Amino acid sequence: MRGLVLAACLVAAGISAAEATPRRIVSLNLCADQLVLALADRSQIAALSSLARDARVSAAAEAARGIPQTGGSAEEALALAPDLVLLGPLDRLGTGRVLAARGLRVERLPLPASLAEAAALVRHTAALLGHPERGEALARQLDLPPSQDERWVSALPYERRGYAAGPHSILGELAARAGFRHAAPGTGLGGFVSLETVVARRPDVLILGEGAPGAADQGAAMLAHPALARLYPPSKRVVVPDALTLCPGPGFVAALRLLRQAHSGLSP
Repeated sequence: MRGLVLAACLVAAGISAAEATPRRIVSLNLCADQLVLALADRSQIAALSSLARDARVSAAAEAARGIPQTGGSAEEALALAPDLVLLGPLDRLGTGRVLAARGLRVERLPLPASLAEAAALVRHTAALLGHPERGEALARQLDLPPSQDERWVSALPYERRGYAAGPHSILGELAARAGFRHAAPGTGLGGFVSLETVVARRPDVLILGEGAPGAADQGAAMLAHPALARLYPPSKRVVVPDALTLCPGPGFVAALRLLRQAHSGLSP
C-alpha cells in the first residue's frame, strides 16, 4: 500500500515535471538538499536547508559548502525569487502554503520506504530538475537485486537502546544486497532486540551507525556492554554512518558500497 501511495504522489506531481527546467531551486528539506546536489547543476541551486552542511545528518555536507542556506521561513524563500521550492512530505506546512499562495511552484518529495521507492523518487526528482538522465544513472545503482554471493554472512543492524532495523527497512535491504543475511528476520521494518537475544543468536557481525561507542548515556552504554565488546571487536563491527541511510540518493549508494566492502573481507 505504501508503494502505491508513493507512486500516486509521483504521478500526480508529473504535471509539474513537464514545466520548464527550473533555474532557481530552493530546498527547505534535508533529503531534498541531497537530491538537488546530486541531480541539479550547481548554478540552478539558489539555497539549501539549514542542515545541508551538517555532516552528522547529511551525506552531502561537503558538496553543500559554498551554497547559501536558509532557516526555512517563507520570507527567506520569497526573497530568493525561486521558481521551484522543494519540501519534505509533512515539514513546514505553513511555509509551503504561503509560498504556493504567492504563486510559487512548491513540490513535496515523499519519503521512500524501500529501495524501489527510492529509485522511483530519484527518477522523479531528476525529471523535476530537468536532468532525467542523471536520475536514471543514480537510480540504476539502487535498482540492484539481492547479492548472489553464496558466502552469506549473518548480520544484525543494531542501534542505540537495542533497536534493530529489520530486513524490510532500508538498511536491511542494503545489507541483503551486499550479501548479508539478517539475524532477526522476524522484525519486519524493525524492533527491539534484547542483549540476551543478540548473545544467544550470535550473528557474525553487527552493523552499527557509529564506531567505538562510549557510555555517555544509557542508549550508548548498551552498545558498549562488555558482552558485545567481547563477541564483537572492531573486526566484527561494520560501521555505516547514520547520515548515509537517512535520505534516498547518493547516501544509499555509499552505504551499499561500504557494506559490500565489509562483506568481501569477511568469511561466514
